[in-house]
Amino acid sequence: MSSAPTTFETERLKLRHWTAEDFAPFAELNADSRVMEYFPAPLSHTESDAMAIQIQALIEKRGFGFWATEIRSTGEFIGFVGLQVPIAELPFSPCVEIGWRLAYAHWGKGYATEAAAGALRVGFEKFNLPEIVSFTPVLNKRSQAVMEKLNMRADGIFEHPAVPPDHKLRPHRLYRLTFTDWQNHFPHA
Repeated sequence: MSSAPTTFETERLKLRHWTAEDFAPFAELNADSRVMEYFPAPLSHTESDAMAIQIQALIEKRGFGFWATEIRSTGEFIGFVGLQVPIAELPFSPCVEIGWRLAYAHWGKGYATEAAAGALRVGFEKFNLPEIVSFTPVLNKRSQAVMEKLNMRADGIFEHPAVPPDHKLRPHRLYRLTFTDWQNHFPHA
C-alpha cells in the first residue's frame, strides 16, 4: 500500500482511523433528519454500524477512505471526511470522490472545507490521483458551496443510479478538480 498517512491533521481537525467509540455518535448523526436531508432516509443504528465497518475495511484495503474526523483540541468525533471509490456505477466511473458528513452541531464552522482541503492534499500528494470528483443532489446548496470553496469545477448534472427514479434527490450535480487545477490554486503542492 502507499506510504500515505492514515492519520493527518489540519489546523483544527484530526482525520484518522475509526474506533469503536465512534460508532455511537456516528449512529446519532446518521439518525438526524437535518444531517440526512439529502439522502433517501436516515439510517438505523444497525445500518450506521454496518456503514462504519465498511468504511473501516475500505481504508484498510486502499489506504484512504472516509476518515473519522475529530476536533483536535477536544478529541470529539464530529463525523467523516475523506476520499472513496464510489460503490455505485456512475456515468463518470471509475473515479475517486471526496465527501463529508458532519454532525449538525458542527455545521457552519468551516470544518467540512478545512478537512476536505486536507483530504485533497493527501489524495493528490500521497496517492497521485489525477482527478478527484464530488457530487451531491442538485437541491443540496450547502455541499455545493463547499465544493466551490475547494475550487472544484461544476461539470453538469446526472441521474444517480442508486436513487429511485422520479425521486427528488435523483438529479445530482457533479464537480471535478484535477491535480493541475489543484496545484494552480494551492501552489504549495
